[in-house]
Amino acid sequence: MNENLEACLYAFMEYIQIERNYSEYTVKFYRQDIEHFYLFMNEQGITELGNVEYFDARLYLTTLFEKEYSRPSLARKISSLRSFYKFLMREQIVKENPFVFLSQAKRQLKIPKFFYEEEMEKLFQACEGDSALDVRNLALLEILYATGIRVSECASIQLKDINLEFDTILVRGKGKKERIVLFGDFANRALCNYIDHSRHKLMKNKDNHEYLFVNFRGTPLTERGIRYILNDLINKAALTGKMHPHMLRHTFATHLLNHGADLRTVQELLGHENLSSTQIYTHVTKEHLRKTYLSHHPRA
Repeated sequence: MNENLEACLYAFMEYIQIERNYSEYTVKFYRQDIEHFYLFMNEQGITELGNVEYFDARLYLTTLFEKEYSRPSLARKISSLRSFYKFLMREQIVKENPFVFLSQAKRQLKIPKFFYEEEMEKLFQACEGDSALDVRNLALLEILYATGIRVSECASIQLKDINLEFDTILVRGKGKKERIVLFGDFANRALCNYIDHSRHKLMKNKDNHEYLFVNFRGTPLTERGIRYILNDLINKAALTGKMHPHMLRHTFATHLLNHGADLRTVQELLGHENLSSTQIYTHVTKEHLRKTYLSHHPRA
């Protein structure tokens, strides 16, 4: 990679991290997508970003099709490069964006996986026990299911963020945006039991800190640690497969809609900026209704 290309990539990475507050994972994928395009440029003998034309962008898309990239991957790569060139134009490094008119491959609708209510009951049963870790795991599962928050948001909760009187938690989401989420009686009882009886046992002699969920060493529970706990509960509940980090979030939204919640309310609770992000769950509920109909109607 020549110095000019590297400098442009570095500047863009700084921009999306600092100015746009993109997550670590988003930044990682942007970098991968741009570096992949740099390899294509090298193969085509293109040394300057300003020399890339619409024809080159089309050729790049064609090579991706030929390599049988999935439609979501194609869409993401083109979107990354379109944003990259938009930034380069803003900085007056290039004059045109060759990706701006490139038709993006339509995303395939991927129905999110979720747990049925009977499966959730099995997960809660897997938390039964009197040990400090059992009590913590129950509180963790109750909060994730009751609020639909992301695993990263859960790991960052501090004691000062919780209001047990009004059953609310102040959550810091993507782009450092804050929102208030609600939880119910089950989560309240599990949380109070954990804070009053188990958290201090797990803290032991560790320096005190404000993070709500801690591991067996007393240090703050990480995203990786939460995923490990959830997968362990899956095994204990004898459910098949691994738990994707977002499955409880998907379950939260799906169950709300199945029980009559409106889409706008679910959007606000999930912290989605656009309603289109929430609408995916309407497809889940329709599929659920379809399966129920086919299973129970005598003439289905």
